[in-house]
Amino acid sequence: MPIINFGGLLNFAEAMEKQDMEFYLSIASNPEMSDLSDLFQGFAKDGKKNIAHIQRTRRENITEMILEGITGFFRKPFVLEVKDDKEMGRAQILKYVDKMEARAIAYYTEGAKKIKALPEVSMALKVAGKKRMAHTQKLSGS
Repeated sequence: MPIINFGGLLNFAEAMEKQDMEFYLSIASNPEMSDLSDLFQGFAKDGKKNIAHIQRTRRENITEMILEGITGFFRKPFVLEVKDDKEMGRAQILKYVDKMEARAIAYYTEGAKKIKALPEVSMALKVAGKKRMAHTQKLSGS
């Protein structure tokens, strides 16, 4: 399904952040991941902040929302099957987390390019992407 406008772009970003936030909260309480619990709780907080930023961006740019169309941008490459961490081992969880972060970075990078006609929205996506890049750096250091 294509993302054809500003609203669709931000709606998908919000849904992606919610999905990832729920997974991070779940693995933060997973005994197998107890040594990384604080890190994953922090990632969940970042997700909450990204959602708030996305919602604020939507409200502040609502008048431009109907004017700016998007072409050639599809959800499919960014859809990630929801996994249950209770049915996964540590290595599988960490691999899935890497996938989540890579997906988010790719979405925010591509989305920012597609909506560059609205600089405030493009910047909001870039900021969210930078937070997700910081996650990958923190993960590689742990």
